[in-house]
Amino acid sequence: MATGSTPEQNAGKPLDLQGDGQSVGVPAEGELEGNPINPLGSSVGMKHWQAGYIEEAGLQDRGNVFFAAVEMTRMPMVVTDPRQPDDPIVFVNRAFLDLTLYEEKDLIGRNCRLLQGKDTNPDTVAEVRAALAERRAIALDILNYRADGTPFWNALYIGPIFDQHGELLYFFASQMDISERRASEQSSLQAQKMEAIGQLTAGMAHDFNNLLQVINGNLELALLALGPSGAALEPIRRAQRAAMKAGKLTQQLLTFARKQRLDPRRVNLNALLVEFSELLVRTLGDRVALQLDLKPGLPACKLDPTHFEMALLNVLINARDAMPNGGQVRVSTAVRTSKNDGAGEVVVCIVDEGEGMAPDVAQRATEPFFTTKGPGTGLGLAMVHGFVQQSRGRLEIDSTPGQGTTVRMVFPVDAAHEDEDENEAAERAVDHAKARILVVEDNEDVRELAETMLASAGYAVVSAPSGEQALDLLEHGDVVDLVFTDVMMPGGMNGLQLADQVRARRPGTPILVTTGYMDELPATRGPRLDILSKPYRQEDLLARVRAILPGAST
Repeated sequence: MATGSTPEQNAGKPLDLQGDGQSVGVPAEGELEGNPINPLGSSVGMKHWQAGYIEEAGLQDRGNVFFAAVEMTRMPMVVTDPRQPDDPIVFVNRAFLDLTLYEEKDLIGRNCRLLQGKDTNPDTVAEVRAALAERRAIALDILNYRADGTPFWNALYIGPIFDQHGELLYFFASQMDISERRASEQSSLQAQKMEAIGQLTAGMAHDFNNLLQVINGNLELALLALGPSGAALEPIRRAQRAAMKAGKLTQQLLTFARKQRLDPRRVNLNALLVEFSELLVRTLGDRVALQLDLKPGLPACKLDPTHFEMALLNVLINARDAMPNGGQVRVSTAVRTSKNDGAGEVVVCIVDEGEGMAPDVAQRATEPFFTTKGPGTGLGLAMVHGFVQQSRGRLEIDSTPGQGTTVRMVFPVDAAHEDEDENEAAERAVDHAKARILVVEDNEDVRELAETMLASAGYAVVSAPSGEQALDLLEHGDVVDLVFTDVMMPGGMNGLQLADQVRARRPGTPILVTTGYMDELPATRGPRLDILSKPYRQEDLLARVRAILPGAST
């Protein structure tokens, strides 16, 4: 907000005379700057008037070129008369009618406050009233409402008009609809905030996941040591579940904060929905009921489960917000055949009883930064759409105003892999029993835990606390069948650089990298990376090692 000078402050300033003295103005001379929007662009306002002095009052003379220009301009304009009770509107141009959707007869004689509504900031209104009381110009942004109740952000400029004797005759105001600019600014601020959150979270994620890895891994080893019975088994299992949820929470925070690299896995969406249902119920709140309708025997899909949960949360939050008075949301799964290639598809369908969307709104629902919610950022459905497409699926939205919305996430069935036979898995475990694995990890606790997990499965393990020491071991003749390295390590060489060096010096050596922050990994890199997310379980580590070493010899 910026205000001009008072009549008393204008007294000693040079004036701009027009029409042989019929009107006189006080040039801005750069004093009214910093206003929310500047129609002049980056130019400093020097010559426009902050206040005007006219020879004759009255609005009857409308036969000159200036009146035609006022009516021709697309800049909405209004004049009020502070000499009358409640400072009513006495003139509006046609552009003002276009902006507000009011008829002229509904505006003349009424105060401009009729444009204000429930979300108009009272402090902004107080600033306007203070400037009017002091008979000075003011420029600010204010949330106004059209005749049909739709809100719009208004860049408002008000200036006083006096007679030759200094008596206040009118207030002149120009308006500009800046709703799109405000939305863009809010989206930009949100993006900056998310970037800051991402940077903060990235700094914490590595150490936090290392701690969780040590906690969960040692709990898992404790379970194995206790055997099938014991009073401590259930408390340890509860602690283990809590540690894994904490690891998932870290990934969820990273997903919200940044574009996360996907880690697709073969998953059953029914099992995932049941596991996630408790959080979904809490998200929807007391006034919205969640109904699950899951098709038995649902085939598996290959997608990132954490990103799927985040996508589902985004859709359900939209459904909840569309039902301010409560209602029901139904989440169902189904199988269908693709019309394009006849392949199987798994459909996750979310149906709400909310307000629904008009066709033009539904068409833009997945556009980044497009939102119909006042405090919304417009990123939710855009993130869902991006995730589904990255997962080789598609997003379908059907909506009818007043009848609710249906959102379908469609994923291809993963028919490429069948579950491994238990006997075959056991044979492969025996085949790998004497494989030699190099563990590279700077955190001593995490390194020792990985050594224990691998050694307990019969692998020979050698370790190094840094990439440089790992290369030194390889240079001095240590033969390894697999390198298992963390990505982030202090010093001159991280895990990705180590992987490049191993490929150059020992071509064909399998490499497994682990990280708690998937965004550390490049989007594109030469050879494909095998990745294990932290925190991991012993079962996850051993399964990944067996997959990478299918031909290890005894």
